[in-house]
Amino acid sequence: MADSGNSSLTGNSVADGRAAAVPATPADAAQPDSPVKGGGGAPANGWSPAGILANGWARLLLGLIIPAAVLAAWQLSTAAGVFSVVQLPPPAMVLEAGLDLLQRGQLGQHIAISTQRVLIGFAAGAALGLVLGSLVGLSRFADALLAPTIGALRAVPSLAWVPLLILWMKIGEDSKITLILIGAFFPVFTTVSLALRHVDRNLVEAARAFGLKGVKLLTTVQLPAVVPAVFSGLRLALAQAWLFLVAAELIASSMGLGFLLTDSQNNGRTDRLLLAIVLLAVIGKITDALLGLAEKWAVKRWA
Repeated sequence: MADSGNSSLTGNSVADGRAAAVPATPADAAQPDSPVKGGGGAPANGWSPAGILANGWARLLLGLIIPAAVLAAWQLSTAAGVFSVVQLPPPAMVLEAGLDLLQRGQLGQHIAISTQRVLIGFAAGAALGLVLGSLVGLSRFADALLAPTIGALRAVPSLAWVPLLILWMKIGEDSKITLILIGAFFPVFTTVSLALRHVDRNLVEAARAFGLKGVKLLTTVQLPAVVPAVFSGLRLALAQAWLFLVAAELIASSMGLGFLLTDSQNNGRTDRLLLAIVLLAVIGKITDALLGLAEKWAVKRWA
């Protein structure tokens, strides 16, 4: 009886054209399509958080929500008298201070000299960090020789370098750019050296089998393999360079946004002080965004 039942089932399955199909349960067969979601799991009306975040303009507007809220809270707190004008000038007063400096031709000079110092120091520090980070990441001997000393120097605060740099390089541009270089060096060095230690060994051995070695192996295989990590270090280094700029412009500087900060503090010009803080934030974000575009291009090109 069991054999005949199995043969009848087999015959039916062959006749139906389904060799070993799993029968659908009644619940599955009766379940209608969700009215909220479409076939791909997205909402039927086409709206989804992922879809909005994929739109560049939507991401930009979303990122402006918090700055707009801070600006509104700033205006409301000053209008309500929570803070005095000396403690927190209203946004309009800060804007007027910026326009006044712009009409005098000073604002552009402050921005230009600070940006120049940051870019030069960042480029030099990032290049040095890339070279030494690659050396330490690829050589155990270099790691044992250099890593302890560089790790100790990394713990030195930025302001601790100021008196020494003044003593060595006087109060010119060299001392300021060197301090920014120091700030930009360590993030690149750390990320590159750590990333190169974790490159897939099979990939490296395959490249060596094709005759690649030394600098050619580094530039062709190993660095492209760690492009995202390298740019993470570069973006951290750029942020660090802007942080070290203020300390650098404490070295007897007469121009720059860091000088504008300290000069405004000494003269009680809170409006100019806030203007310098806002400009540092905006320009720092713009340079980081430009580096982010370079990162996207590099990842598509090499990673």
